[in-house]
Amino acid sequence: MADPALHHETQPMKQIAIDYTPEACTHCPVSNSITLTYDHRGGARWRSTTRFLYGTFSSLIQCPQGNTSGLNFNIYLSSLEGDKSQDEIDFEFLGKDKTIVQTNYFTTGTGNREQIHDLGFDCSDGFHEYVIKWSPNSIEWLVDGKVVRKEERKDGVTFPEKPMFLYASVWDASYIAEGRWAGTYVGSDAPYVCLYKDIRVPVGTAVECSSDS
Repeated sequence: MADPALHHETQPMKQIAIDYTPEACTHCPVSNSITLTYDHRGGARWRSTTRFLYGTFSSLIQCPQGNTSGLNFNIYLSSLEGDKSQDEIDFEFLGKDKTIVQTNYFTTGTGNREQIHDLGFDCSDGFHEYVIKWSPNSIEWLVDGKVVRKEERKDGVTFPEKPMFLYASVWDASYIAEGRWAGTYVGSDAPYVCLYKDIRVPVGTAVECSSDS
């Protein structure tokens, strides 16, 4: 039986907050588009201004072109970035190979649920749609309308249940696992620009932010 909570109505995201390097992030509410740039200034990260408890989150994304080895670009949900007990649901692109995407999820700070998916295309060649559908009992990750992963809540096993922001960032991940995860940073094609458009968030599931945000 289909989970009715996975079919939330969505709406364009009108406002964002920029967590760092605001000069490397541009937002146009009219066209519902965002650019993130990685260069000598480092990267940048944006997020929604409110948390949401369940629903459907989506964006068309064109990842940076050129030799992106070492970089991580992404779209994900997190109860609070930097919190060691965060809940999180991820799409992460690893710069060493732009034909794959990694999915993962965290509960109270514990992840280690990574899966790698072959995209069947280069994620920098054009815009593709990435969707996260999150309900109390399941998570679905979709690429261009196709479910690439589904996880269902199991009795006695923790599952994401904290209200979460929608985040996206571009950052140098070359130090992780001595470059084995995202590759060694080369930087020969900087600046690297990640494009987001038609970013959509749920209707009716926003939660007031507490003072820790």
